[in-house]
Formats: sequence, structure tokens, C-alpha cells
Amino acid sequence: MGELNTEPAIDAPDDFYAELLAMHEGLSKDESDAINARLILILMNQIADREVLGQAMAAARTPGTV
Repeated sequence: MGELNTEPAIDAPDDFYAELLAMHEGLSKDESDAINARLILILMNQIADREVLGQAMAAARTPGTV
């Protein structure tokens, strides 16, 4: 079982953030919410470690964690 990494680890994070925003361009609020939900489920499946996923959910509820 793993441990959640909350340290910055994405190469070129500003570029990645721009890609993330671009993914939502032209979408309605409902469409944007749906794409976020699909992305979350895809990434959760990629992580697959239930302990890490639980830590991530707890961290997401805590402002300023990441």
C-alpha cells in the first residue's frame, strides 16, 4: 500500500493547468462537471490503491493541502 504524495510532481505544471482549462472550453457547466467526474474516475482507476485514494479524498476536503 502506498502513501499520498502532496509534493509538486507534474512536469511543467503551468502548461498542464492550461491544458486542463482548455479541456473545458466551450462546454456548459453540466458538460464541464461531467468531464471532471470522468477524469476523476479515470485517474482513480489508474492509482487503484484504495488507501492512497482514501488519503486523497481526505486531503481534498482540507483546504490548502496541495
